[in-house]
Amino acid sequence: MPEIWILDDDRSIRFVLAEALREAGFMVRDFDNARSALHVLPHAAPDAVFTDIRMPGVDGLGFLDAASKARPGLRVVVMSAYTDVASTSAAFRGGAFDYLAKPFDLDHAVATARRAVSGGDDASRGPSAPEPAVSPGEEPELIGESPAMRELFRVVGRVAGTRLNVLVTGDTGTGKELVARALHRHSPRAHGPFVALNTAAVPSDLLESELFGHEAGAFTGASKRHAGRFEQAAGGTLFLDEIGDMPLALQTRLLRVLAAGEYYRVGGRELLRADVRIVAATHRDLARMAVEGSFREDLLHRLDVVRIALPPLSRRREDVPALARHFLARAAAEAGLPGKRLGAEASAAMLAHDWPGNVRELENLCRRLSVLVPGPQVEPGDLPWVATPAASAPADGASGHDWIDGVRRAGAEALARGEAMPYARLKREFDAAVLAAALEHTDGHRSLAAVRLGLGRNTITRKLGSSRRRGGPPT
Repeated sequence: MPEIWILDDDRSIRFVLAEALREAGFMVRDFDNARSALHVLPHAAPDAVFTDIRMPGVDGLGFLDAASKARPGLRVVVMSAYTDVASTSAAFRGGAFDYLAKPFDLDHAVATARRAVSGGDDASRGPSAPEPAVSPGEEPELIGESPAMRELFRVVGRVAGTRLNVLVTGDTGTGKELVARALHRHSPRAHGPFVALNTAAVPSDLLESELFGHEAGAFTGASKRHAGRFEQAAGGTLFLDEIGDMPLALQTRLLRVLAAGEYYRVGGRELLRADVRIVAATHRDLARMAVEGSFREDLLHRLDVVRIALPPLSRRREDVPALARHFLARAAAEAGLPGKRLGAEASAAMLAHDWPGNVRELENLCRRLSVLVPGPQVEPGDLPWVATPAASAPADGASGHDWIDGVRRAGAEALARGEAMPYARLKREFDAAVLAAALEHTDGHRSLAAVRLGLGRNTITRKLGSSRRRGGPPT
């Protein structure tokens, strides 16, 4: 029977994960700190280890380093509630088999354990690379705690250390260049240059020269030699944005360069080596374009070795408040103005917005708010899509708070009847009514209902369970 070790200072995590693994047929041994596990490791032979990153004393990455020396080849799965590109990249560089973001799905954790024990392929992980120098005050590259972003961090962390070409897809404004920069920063090429070229922003007759450079006299106006982006990015990463807009003729030449790893400047005879890693990005459906004949299928296969799909902001609304706070603080610092804070009602209005322009729309909004909002706090009326209080005021002088008066009357009546602990009952009824309304509004979609209410998904699940146990309305 395979043996799994669990290292975590959180007793509840150890208990729940251990129970799931035992039910799946594993022997389980758990430790509340890494030092105890390292003391036993030379005299034991676990088949795989699940370890938290943040623990007192020796942390998960320290355990990973020590375990790789004491037991080479031991499969270690790293767990963390603080998922970001830096931590995932560090884990995979240290030799982690996989990375689980907390809270994780138990079925997924069991499947990961089975892969680890059976020797599942983790060859997508590249060779280890030195940690690139990052200044302590440097702002984070990617922000978010939503399930979609946690999975993005895991994929970027796993792919960054490889030499594979990457295709980043997603709607305009989702942050494709940020992902490309994160891949570069945490790669073996991190100390080389990061060079970006938006192929849609360069006239087609100049794009070849921009990519590959030209010799003096190669064409009218070429008075001196020009180094192209391939040459400028030597030893680093070349980011080709909007690759779907590249003309077919130039796609053919790019394909030859990617296949042979060599190229000539326009008008040149010197053979140059293409020492770059390619990260391409597009908001277009390249597979459909290939079928239609407007994009080379063989070039797509060269670029699409690993695909990273970015979700629109509407699919990770729970990240909006954190992103807004970050953009407000940065905009204030750039403009030399006092920082603005996000009021609770404005935050709720932002959560409900569809964000057709994605993260870029939110960033630009925060820049405007930092300059135009007169007070220290952003209110709903400051948001362009929210009606002003005067325009949305109830007709005929109504207060708009009749439900509050109803709650007050219900509480007074319960107290007058001598009801024991009426607060708990009234709170349960309020929760049940609001949750039922939210689920009706979202067609029963719990995650979206939680986002619309400003609750965590675990919170809404717990409240629904409590409502059912007490005979609340069905959901």
